[in-house]
Amino acid sequence: MTESTAASDLPDERLKQLAEAHGVSTEYWDYHGNLAAPSRTTLVAVLAALGVRAGDAQEVEDSLREAEVAPWRRTLPPTVVVRAGVQATVPVHVPDGAHVQVHISLEEGDTLQLLQADDWTAPREVDGVLTGQASFVIPDDLPLGWHTIIADVDAVPAGKGAYSATAALAVTPDHLDLPASLGGRGWGVMAQLYSIRSRGSWGIGDADDLTELAGFLGDEGADFLLINPMHAAEPVGPMTPSPYLPVTRRFVNPIYIRPENILEVSRLSGPRRSLVQWAYEEVADANLTADAIDRDAAWKAKREALEVIFAAGRSRSRQRDFERFRAEQGQGLERFALWCALMEKYGSFEDWPDTLRDATSAFVANEARTLADRIDFYAWLQWIVDEQLGRAQAEAKAAGMSLGLMDDLAVGVHPRGADAWAEPDAFAPGVGVGAPPDMYNQLGQNWSQPPWNPVRLAETAYAPLREMVGTVLRHAGALRIDHVIGLFRLWWIPDGLRADQGAYVRYDHEAMIGVVLLEAHRAGAVIIGEDLGTVEPWAREYLASRGVLGTSVLWFEKQEEDGIPLEPGAYRHLALSTVNTHDLPPTAGYLADEHVTLRERLGLLTEPIEQVRTEARIERERMLTRLREHGLLGENPSERETVEALYRYVVRTPSALVGVALVDGVGERRAQNQPGTDQEYPNWKMPLADGSGEVVLVEDLPDNVRLASLLTSVREEFRS
Repeated sequence: MTESTAASDLPDERLKQLAEAHGVSTEYWDYHGNLAAPSRTTLVAVLAALGVRAGDAQEVEDSLREAEVAPWRRTLPPTVVVRAGVQATVPVHVPDGAHVQVHISLEEGDTLQLLQADDWTAPREVDGVLTGQASFVIPDDLPLGWHTIIADVDAVPAGKGAYSATAALAVTPDHLDLPASLGGRGWGVMAQLYSIRSRGSWGIGDADDLTELAGFLGDEGADFLLINPMHAAEPVGPMTPSPYLPVTRRFVNPIYIRPENILEVSRLSGPRRSLVQWAYEEVADANLTADAIDRDAAWKAKREALEVIFAAGRSRSRQRDFERFRAEQGQGLERFALWCALMEKYGSFEDWPDTLRDATSAFVANEARTLADRIDFYAWLQWIVDEQLGRAQAEAKAAGMSLGLMDDLAVGVHPRGADAWAEPDAFAPGVGVGAPPDMYNQLGQNWSQPPWNPVRLAETAYAPLREMVGTVLRHAGALRIDHVIGLFRLWWIPDGLRADQGAYVRYDHEAMIGVVLLEAHRAGAVIIGEDLGTVEPWAREYLASRGVLGTSVLWFEKQEEDGIPLEPGAYRHLALSTVNTHDLPPTAGYLADEHVTLRERLGLLTEPIEQVRTEARIERERMLTRLREHGLLGENPSERETVEALYRYVVRTPSALVGVALVDGVGERRAQNQPGTDQEYPNWKMPLADGSGEVVLVEDLPDNVRLASLLTSVREEFRS
């Protein structure tokens, strides 16, 4: 029980049983190591979001009975997820005494009859019908992929006719191996793409800058380039700057297109080409300043140019390529493009007519016919950005990177975005996702994102998850999953309550991880889970057993008993290890306690400033002592020497992947993001600059002495 939970708001045992039956945890360990529990108010609201009534004692009793009988109402589970090489069984519920046969229709078209296993489960009455349970064996030698289980029921008692039922079957990899090309270990660079600009950028980093940066780093020996999520944002109006609050996670923000690199530009007439050039000139000067990035200005200019290029048309072969892309992406792309067209016509979602709130309505279908040209435009944008990202990955691989691009997957989506509109049933209403209080965010966090409904995921054969991961991995050799524990459980915060007044809701992690691994296997990609913060050891062990790499940040890796930094040898092998993260200032700023100063200025501290500064000083001194113990640092080192020593230390760990922050290579001090803030800090808007505040462009990187020294240190340490 938390101290803030009043005695009158404590849940009773029956409510707790109901919550646990639906995967809602009724207690958890907080970051202080104390056992905490959600209030009755929280549990009732979270259950309501899952479609479970629990407002009073009678509703709780009714819902408990329903939870017990619900699986028996289904002939087959909605989705079955198994591991390759592991035998499993599937329960089948039929009227008692009925005859049932079960077979599997394999993805490639073959059929396999299943054998029945012993199952002595007693029959029970379900809605007036005595119902029995039979179990059938799913063999351990099925091929990886998505198959279909079919149950044929006949000789039904009481005169009922024969019928069939189906369920999706996913056979997933038991374990995902690192690619042989990595050679066991590798290193790469981490960068916020929007901040990495060249003289030819349109005020924001884009796919062309990504291609150039990947080629340069590949030449330097890097194995990967980790970038921020490139998920789509609002197509018009103010664009949400956070790449972690997208309108959809499946499609890409077209702000990353480099207009003049589109093939059709070479065929534009002189006047049309001038229009493209004039649009560029509106934002060209922004590349040369270290001021906050103006996404809206950059997108306005790019959009003007892209409209010109789109209107010029395509050759027959290019049009066929475009149509083929649309066919591959299917209804998901068409729905997203329609949402963009509606945003363009009506503005903010709050201003839409009520008749358009339902994506399946006749009114929306009529709008789709009216807006066909605009839907074509927004689908075309996705085709173009897909092409340009494909070139970036090809360049990364050609330059020698073993993995190439490492994409980042955000936790969720905007509550009024395209995904929430197109698939509202996939999300739980009336709640947002966040995190309970921790050492760095002592008030908790509310990310304002609707969570997936775990029941609906199973009913749709995890389509939202697999379609999203499959699309993101089209042009990447690795995927970092932000807050990977979200595939196990998420902190749901009922609307109107504080971030610390939420509850954990469990997901079927065996199914969720399995689906991700199947898509990664098909793409030949590596999966990295960001498992920082409050994560139970068993979850990390589970991920490692499936071949999912964890995440280790130098400043967070400490001995439990005394807070001393971990020895390099104590780090995990299956991990991406780094010195810092985008939620902290660059290392130069962290060493100067700028994370403390910033949080104090923004009012984010819940402890006295003197205490927090003392703790930061002790943390820093312990780390410097550890570096000296390993002969990596002398007395009175410079800032650059300290940064390089920290990276050498991380390279000495057994971690399979080591990430080097580009901001550390150029001496940047400003944080990209300050958790717990919205408008108080210019999150996700900082262009790459050096320690003196001078902008650093892509063309400058090969001759940047500080970056060259850091990359040399990393390479030397890997060779030693």
